[in-house]
Amino acid sequence: MHGFQLWANLPAALKMTAPRYQDIPSKEIPDVIDDDGTRVRIICGDFWGKKGPVEGVAADPRYLDVSVPPGVRKTLPVETTRHAFAYVFAGSGDFRSASKPFGVLTEKDTPNGEMLVREQTGNRSLVLFENGDEVTVQAGPEGVRFLLVSGKPIEEPVAWHGPIVMNTNAELQQAMAELRAGTFIKHARA
Repeated sequence: MHGFQLWANLPAALKMTAPRYQDIPSKEIPDVIDDDGTRVRIICGDFWGKKGPVEGVAADPRYLDVSVPPGVRKTLPVETTRHAFAYVFAGSGDFRSASKPFGVLTEKDTPNGEMLVREQTGNRSLVLFENGDEVTVQAGPEGVRFLLVSGKPIEEPVAWHGPIVMNTNAELQQAMAELRAGTFIKHARA
């Protein structure tokens, strides 16, 4: 069993809108199976004529769960106007026109305080793609399963710490102070 969360950055104009969460049961996620055995589950966005159940995300992401059988070479379309990455969580594969896979960046508590550590173990690796209109993967001997996520770039500065993403360090410091004070999440009154 796998569970993933996608946290989407918002444009500055939407930063302090009320939070929202979408829980999507597996049975509501459409999938397609190609002739070569590749299976794509469409969580968000459109793909091969089907639409995922997650809607209303500012970056208009496409979020796909892709399984490629052992030894199969698969090319998947990605719009040139989007940034894309793959998160490999089972098996292995070689991606064309991509960064070298690297582990997930996580926060760890240490005796010296919190620090960011790049995990290098297991299949948990992230692959960033260069600009282009497709992603090609050559599945390894066990096949490969990965999330393929792409979205429209917001083109705004990013200041990030923990669960908070803002546009400037001053906004980030204010948000962290509000988080500590319990006033960060603001709900509209009816």
